[in-house]
Amino acid sequence: MGPAFMFSPPADWHPCAPLQALRLEWLAAAGVEVAVLRLDCIDALISGNKWFKLSEHLAAADQVNAAGVISLGGAHSNHLHALAAAGQRFGFATAGLLRGHAQDTPTVLDLKAWGMHLHWLGYGGYRARHDADFWQPWQARYPGFYPVPEGGGGLAGARGCRVLRQQVSQQLAALGWGDFDGWWLACGTGTTLAGLVLAEQGARTVHGALAVPAGHGVAQQVAAILRAAGAHDHGYALIDASRGGFARVDEALLAFIDAAEQASGLLLEPLYTGKALLALQQAVAAGRFARGTRLVFVHTGGLQGRRGIAMATGG
Repeated sequence: MGPAFMFSPPADWHPCAPLQALRLEWLAAAGVEVAVLRLDCIDALISGNKWFKLSEHLAAADQVNAAGVISLGGAHSNHLHALAAAGQRFGFATAGLLRGHAQDTPTVLDLKAWGMHLHWLGYGGYRARHDADFWQPWQARYPGFYPVPEGGGGLAGARGCRVLRQQVSQQLAALGWGDFDGWWLACGTGTTLAGLVLAEQGARTVHGALAVPAGHGVAQQVAAILRAAGAHDHGYALIDASRGGFARVDEALLAFIDAAEQASGLLLEPLYTGKALLALQQAVAAGRFARGTRLVFVHTGGLQGRRGIAMATGG
């Protein structure tokens, strides 16, 4: 299965996301200031919040001298994309268990090019990922591989995201802010949100714009992570931004993204960041935030996924 796992990024590998002011007319009209934490800028391939969610998992794999890392995701998975890129960059073996049936999306082609071993589970097989014995046959097939939950989730994934609070603090003065009032970000599993809740310890509210319907269990996952950390289940708010389903894209959303990109120069994608920014506009328009409020919008990356959306829509 290749060499033993060695998580050994270069000594200067300390990805830090720039904090940049977001200037849009609807924010200015409401007197709300927003700065974007550009996780999409930390690396060309190992990008977005996915790296931070992976970091503690990879450190744990290193501690047990794992032979590689195995995880799960879909045909457009930003998580698997970041994991495969990290494996190729830092020299460890990776395996991916994918939802559905074999297809060559731009993401899947990258996974193959970077040497990730791929297995398609169908839809029923993928739904079994939460079963108690799910990992047994895969750990037999890939002995010594360290299993990472879907999306890099769980307490380890959340702990890896706590550093984002420090990265913001270090850049507030350069932005001209003495402080800020809260966070806004897209949620797919709730892991990044949970990490920020742990970092804030109730000091600021973390607003999560749900990219998936409530039935996907994000609220339960966040509560479970906080419980595992011994923290209280508060300090955050979840807002439905799913547009009726995961990966549900409509013309109003695409038009909003196009207008926002042209006005700000900030690139978005429609599954997470585009939905999150639209949900923020709706919240601002509804008067949810008083004039003078300052928010940090976390750009969670995923821009590589724009290729798959363009292919699917003919754009």
